[in-house]
Amino acid sequence: MKWDQIQEARNVLSKESGVTFKDWGGRIPIALAYANTYYVGMSSLALQVIYRAFNAHPDVVCERVFWNPRRRSEPLISLESQNRVADFAVWAFTISYEMDYFNLITMLRQAGMPPLAADRDESWPLVIGGGPALSANPEPVALFFDAIVIGEGEEIIGSLVDVLRAHAGDKAAILAALDKLPGFYVPALRNTSNGPPPSPSPVPFTGEGRVGAGGSPIHRLWVRDLTRLPTVSSLVTRDTEFGDLYLMEIARGCGRGCRFCLAGYVYRPPREVPLDVLLEWARAGLQHRPKIGLVSAAVSDHSQIDELAVRLREMGAKISVSSMRVDPISVPLVKALAESGTQTLTIAPEAGSVRLRDVINKPQTEEQLLDAVALAESLKFPQLKMYFMVGHPTETEEDIRAMVELALAARQRFKRRLVLNTTPYVPKPHTPFQWEAMTPAEVVKARQEYVKKALSPHQVAVRADSPQWAEVQGVLARGDRRLAYVLLSMREELSLPAWERALADAGLTADEYLSARTPGEPLPWDIVESGVTDAFFRYELRHAHQHDPTPGCPPQAQGCLKCQACDSEWAFRAQPAGGRLSMPISLLEPSLAS
Repeated sequence: MKWDQIQEARNVLSKESGVTFKDWGGRIPIALAYANTYYVGMSSLALQVIYRAFNAHPDVVCERVFWNPRRRSEPLISLESQNRVADFAVWAFTISYEMDYFNLITMLRQAGMPPLAADRDESWPLVIGGGPALSANPEPVALFFDAIVIGEGEEIIGSLVDVLRAHAGDKAAILAALDKLPGFYVPALRNTSNGPPPSPSPVPFTGEGRVGAGGSPIHRLWVRDLTRLPTVSSLVTRDTEFGDLYLMEIARGCGRGCRFCLAGYVYRPPREVPLDVLLEWARAGLQHRPKIGLVSAAVSDHSQIDELAVRLREMGAKISVSSMRVDPISVPLVKALAESGTQTLTIAPEAGSVRLRDVINKPQTEEQLLDAVALAESLKFPQLKMYFMVGHPTETEEDIRAMVELALAARQRFKRRLVLNTTPYVPKPHTPFQWEAMTPAEVVKARQEYVKKALSPHQVAVRADSPQWAEVQGVLARGDRRLAYVLLSMREELSLPAWERALADAGLTADEYLSARTPGEPLPWDIVESGVTDAFFRYELRHAHQHDPTPGCPPQAQGCLKCQACDSEWAFRAQPAGGRLSMPISLLEPSLAS
């Protein structure tokens, strides 16, 4: 490695607080990796919580590793000690987005390691993966990992450390022990009908991901008590998207039941952190930053959000949040955001027409949405963002015109900067839309351009993500083990033509993965279970095609076993009287509004 590479790492450390430094002597060295840049990775609350949890063990030393596109030709090193990744005992990845699979391969090669787990002997670190993308469907990258954690990662740290300690240096024994633990998927010990192929060449396809001789599907892990391990920032730096915030996860697991939303199903049941605990966390956080970032799928759904917002402001805290629901909207929270100097209020209608919002089970009325817009205007927010998806199942040109009409109605009520995001919809595993076809890129592109052309004369900024790259994401999200060799073959700079060539060279097409499926047919992600039954997904899919919204989880998911994500111990536990409906986000990738 070069001296300037070491110096760069030390410069990064000099701008951080909360870093854990440990001597390696007698400890298990674990490299915790985020398969993206430092700037992006340090915005992940999941990374920070896992980092703290590993280092809480006295016989573990955990250090961070990030993808650095400027240093692809240099050995990959950790931040804290600047040791080579190949010198660690374990390399643990948290992967939130499918598009980071490309960076995963680059990082393995940069570390000098054979990317395929089958090609690595005991001289190499044990490579473990986790995060939302892998929990939903690990198959496209299963061949690169020795083991994969399905579900919420902090739940397994203690048992993982125990196994590593008990079988130090014996890879086969470690994998055999992990295979017996709940939530661990060991691909080499779980054969699926579509892999692994014996070589990087295309192989006949005999089915998609049904569990073969390896046994029953892997059940995902979930944390029952969010207060056991504080889900707050453990490292603070300015060199990240949320550098001015101290992040706190106020709730996890959404029960609203939006049919497009992966997090709304794989992180059930809804759980929230009590008010008194949040205030305690905030007091500690204010020692580091004057602004508290509240993390949740819908911050305004916390049952005590009104009081939390008021109490935080009384403590002198400024507040930032991720996008919130408008059914209902928390007026005290929005006022607290305005008082905190928040520049942008973000709401997410997701679809323009009432019909389509009923299809996707996000039945916010136009009146509720426009009341939120009027509130943003009355409180003089400099910018209002409205998030929409383009390409929902059953979407028509009339739904797109309704999006434009809703935006124009918002324009009449909001006089400052108005921004629309039009994101292509990708049908994800473990949702009611997992069997639906992805709307073709050319159709999505035409609809995005229509919206932009219609709104540009009205001073509405329209941002449109690439539908072509969304299709790449769709293939990776819905893929099988054959995609491992597509990823391996992409040694050149990442581009759409390179991706299309790699698929063709493997004898594959995007349509194989993006087309409609029949409920009941084998799927690559059958190897894992989200906790929600297929019967419930089919029930929701029928209601979607009837344009029929269905109710979400009851408050605190109390007394409900309908989707089977809850067990009886959880569903019928004693609960205090509730306020609002509670349902919120995965720890594993918070994303706050700017």
